[in-house]
Amino acid sequence: MINTVNLTKIFRTDEVETTALNNVSFGVKPGEFVAIMGPSGCGKSTLLNILGLLDNPTSGEYHFNGTEVARFNERQRARMRKENIGFVFQNFNLIEEMNVFENVELPLIYLGMSATERRNRVDEALEKMQITHRRKHFPLQLSGGQQQRVAVARAVVSSPRLILADEPTGNLDSANGEEVMNLLEKLNQGGTTLIIVTHSQRDAGYAQRIIRLFDGQIVTENIRA
Repeated sequence: MINTVNLTKIFRTDEVETTALNNVSFGVKPGEFVAIMGPSGCGKSTLLNILGLLDNPTSGEYHFNGTEVARFNERQRARMRKENIGFVFQNFNLIEEMNVFENVELPLIYLGMSATERRNRVDEALEKMQITHRRKHFPLQLSGGQQQRVAVARAVVSSPRLILADEPTGNLDSANGEEVMNLLEKLNQGGTTLIIVTHSQRDAGYAQRIIRLFDGQIVTENIRA
């Protein structure tokens, strides 16, 4: 599904040049669960942004489902994102003025689905995340764990090929974090490819493979026994 070759990202200002990623090469197979770990500032989130087509690399290749996407413009990246990728963020990123149903429905509106199909898909996603009873509530009426369940439901509602999660349990207590990781693991067991960025060894333990970054480079890759 994913293959990167010498992926490099350099951020430049008038006075400073910072190499966030330096010749990163790796692959992810369909249905795989991969965790990306490393200290703050090592390039984890930069890599996730490129994999999620939120940004382009400075150089190198990025093949997604057989298509070389590293030089896509914003419009091309946006179309590929909408059709193939779901995102889960540490800060939930829910719209406070929309209720649970409306937040989860939003990606389907962008895809131009009919109201009937949107309703069926949202109901299915909310049931899968065990949050149906909160469908008319607004984000500020929910606990952190419930908000993240809604965020996961929004990520999966369009049946994406890939889900990218950036510190998905970072704002949750241990019990809620474990519940969210169990839900993500079930999605992966159902065939969804999953990549998470995390500082948590516990969260990384759910993955089949752990990639460790340091100073923008891959230093180790470990396959879980």
